[in-house]
Amino acid sequence: MRLQSAIFDMDGTLVDSMPMWRSRAGALVRSHGLVPPPDLDKRVSALSVLEGAALCKELCGLPGTPEELAEEVWAQIERFYRQEVRPKPGLIPFLSILKMEGVWMYVATATDRPLAEAALKTAGIDGFFRGIVTTREAGREKREGPEVYERALRRLRSSKKDTVVFEDALHALRTAKEAGFRTAAVYDASEPDQEEMRRLAEYYIGSYEEMTRAE
Repeated sequence: MRLQSAIFDMDGTLVDSMPMWRSRAGALVRSHGLVPPPDLDKRVSALSVLEGAALCKELCGLPGTPEELAEEVWAQIERFYRQEVRPKPGLIPFLSILKMEGVWMYVATATDRPLAEAALKTAGIDGFFRGIVTTREAGREKREGPEVYERALRRLRSSKKDTVVFEDALHALRTAKEAGFRTAAVYDASEPDQEEMRRLAEYYIGSYEEMTRAE
């Protein structure tokens, strides 16, 4: 893998946070001493935090307004990022190799800046990156367009042919690919279509541990 600069997604790519996102509805219900329906987390997976909180209230009879319940969820998410989140296995040696080789690295994430900064620090990887750009700052989500990657590229002062975008989600990988970036698909269990990830990306990373063994 030859590159001069790299742009990394955060959740599911750098840090092992997708299980937390997938279980947030069930965690909210259990925090109120109730048992969530078996399919609750699946039902809220495509919803916003507020929409998911409203559905939890409707299905489980939680006290408070949807807005208040959403605040509880955000508090749980913030606690996770500030205290519990960990890097994906083998990531730190992999980033260390890239840094040693002079690769400039940036984070392009859908997570808002305060939480992203907290997550990178908690995971012990903040020192590897020259900065963060969020989809909120870029003005569009990754499924809507490549603005977040373009902004990171400008800050890296690099070119698309010399830059690899690392992503664990198919929709984001496709956006980067269609914008002309070289891409690396990073395996995460949250993405079911691994075959399409393999087909689209120039590189496929089943685990960072494999990458460092290869080095």
